Amino acid sequence: MAAEIINPRSDADQSELIDPAFALHRGGKMEISATVPVRDRDDLSLAYTPGVAKVCTAIAEQPELVHDYTWKSQVVAVVTDGTAVLGLGDIGPEASLPVMEGKAILFKQFGGVDAVPIALDTTDTDEIVDTVVRLAPSFGGINLEDISAPRCFEIERRLQERLDIPVFHDDQHGTAVVTLAALRNATVLTGRSLGELRAVISGAGAAGVAIAKILVEAGIGDVAVTDRRGVVHSGRTDLTDVKRELAGFTNKAGITGTLEDALSGADVFIGVSGGTVPEAAVATMAKGAYVFAMANPNPEIHPDVAHKYASVVATGRSDYPNQINNVLAFPGIFAGALQVRASRITEGMKIAAAEALAAVVHDELSADCVIPSPFDPRVAPAVTKAVAAAARAEGVARR
Repeated sequence: MAAEIINPRSDADQSELIDPAFALHRGGKMEISATVPVRDRDDLSLAYTPGVAKVCTAIAEQPELVHDYTWKSQVVAVVTDGTAVLGLGDIGPEASLPVMEGKAILFKQFGGVDAVPIALDTTDTDEIVDTVVRLAPSFGGINLEDISAPRCFEIERRLQERLDIPVFHDDQHGTAVVTLAALRNATVLTGRSLGELRAVISGAGAAGVAIAKILVEAGIGDVAVTDRRGVVHSGRTDLTDVKRELAGFTNKAGITGTLEDALSGADVFIGVSGGTVPEAAVATMAKGAYVFAMANPNPEIHPDVAHKYASVVATGRSDYPNQINNVLAFPGIFAGALQVRASRITEGMKIAAAEALAAVVHDELSADCVIPSPFDPRVAPAVTKAVAAAARAEGVARR
């Protein structure tokens, strides 16, 4: 009996008929295109040999010319190891590529920044750092993406120490910037200030730690962070190095116990962990509280529940008002940093990005509008300008 011949593409073809997402991804979502013509022998001699040799020699003699005569000054590497992809977790480098391609096209669409997806077949911290350092001469910035905690903290820190171009872990800092912007506008809307607020963050991973840092830097009254074992505080003996550092600059009130304990009387809930917060705990928050339940697709506190107790509600979803979406931050942040050839992205640049983002809708504030839409054309230019100015003010700009 003859062996059955199986068409390996048949399942994929069938998927395209059922789900348009597969049809859209057929062949990938991006391509490389030339910015100069190669129509004839003269064009070829300028774009490649012998003309290119003159440019190479000039760069060899004056290395800073690489920014003027190559794509380096306007391109970012989007680097992952596939260990913390969206809500999918550790799915590996190849399965992460559709997300990295998506990130790259968002860089271009919203910030005019070219980006190249790079998925690494290693989860070893040393190997990732060494690989990115060796790739860095081709790029003006490094966007770390979907790398699991706590390795992501060390990888970012070590790359910042070894490279003189911006290194930015978007899962941390993009989320933090947009959260701060929305919170600033929520306080303006309700006549309050950051300094009088006590916030509770559910989740001590990459996003939770970065949000805590930027809120403290921006002057929040107090913030407590919780993980699966409860409130992070200096008396716990099970803390990682990152959480031990976190305990050192948060939770001035010395709260212990569970998330529910911390929520009692709190002014702000920020969820970046998943799970479900009981309605009874939400009811114990201060009057007029803010609930930013950003787990996706299922917020920690459903908006219908949150609206019973909160004056401002935000989520990570696009089908509810006030979406906390990183695309509001990273394209403009990198565009601003690349514009001035910044050597790094500072806390001041992140706060400047948040303030600029908040200002976009300052005159349009309502409970359903404390943050702009990702499609608001004012967003990226405002963030770009603010980040570039902050880089110059902080002495990290090189032009």
